[in-house]
Amino acid sequence: MRRGSFSRAAEDLHLSQPAVSLHIRQLEERVGLPLVERVGKRAAPTRAGEILLEHAERAFAELEAGRRAIQDSRGVVGGRLRVGTGATASIHLLPPVLRRLRTRYPAIELVIVTGNSREVAAAVAANQLDLAIVTLPVSARALIVEPLRVDPLVAIAPAGRPWRRRAPYTPAELSRHPLILYERGGTIRQVIDEWFRKAGVTPRVAMELGNAEAIKKLVGAGLGISVSPAMAVRDEVRAGALRIRPLSPALVRRLGLVRRRDKPETPALRVFLAAVESLSENRARARSPADGAGARAARRARR
Repeated sequence: MRRGSFSRAAEDLHLSQPAVSLHIRQLEERVGLPLVERVGKRAAPTRAGEILLEHAERAFAELEAGRRAIQDSRGVVGGRLRVGTGATASIHLLPPVLRRLRTRYPAIELVIVTGNSREVAAAVAANQLDLAIVTLPVSARALIVEPLRVDPLVAIAPAGRPWRRRAPYTPAELSRHPLILYERGGTIRQVIDEWFRKAGVTPRVAMELGNAEAIKKLVGAGLGISVSPAMAVRDEVRAGALRIRPLSPALVRRLGLVRRRDKPETPALRVFLAAVESLSENRARARSPADGAGARAARRARR
């Protein structure tokens, strides 16, 4: 019911949509009241559904706490850890960390949820996720926000497109080209829009998409140029599929770790936080053609 549709819930549960519908129908028969209100393709809990969901969440939390306590008594670091992040970080930043955690602590059940920064931060505040890596700024009284690293943004173009010059590109120069940008509402798009606004420039936005991989494919097909996190184009730059240029003034997004202030620090959470330290700006530097320009942009941004 939290996901707003039966199909999304089915994906999360690794079930078919009819199976989820059947479970809901059986549950409604047992309690004797409708639990979900269906309006078009959207589904929302009724008042009875909200009450049952609140109690169910507490019950599952207690079961998980019991499982962790048993594992702790055996000296095993385990239990479920729900981590939220953006699509770019889930593809290009987290996999090595998750692989090391899975190898060293196989009893930890990692649940990775992707979404935009606002959504996953709200899920952490609502205790639906244990922590998240998000694009800053994020603010909420219930959250601890810890800066993690600076991720430079760069201009990207098809490999066959000759850049006019090697110098960094300005907002005015980029605005002369059709741009393929992230969809509105996301934090990265807000960072990019603010960069153009401060320069007094209106960009020519040809397309808006919510998926970084789709943006790269469209840029590679010659349909426009874009502004992308440097980490997201490392493989394409190495393969010669895309070309990049730094931006002037330097443009970066800041990644941070968010968790609830009142969240108990379980052994699983503790080892995850320690593992993520390897991603911090003080302990890690990306080594790629894309980040050569990006690292210089990051250094300028910190001055």
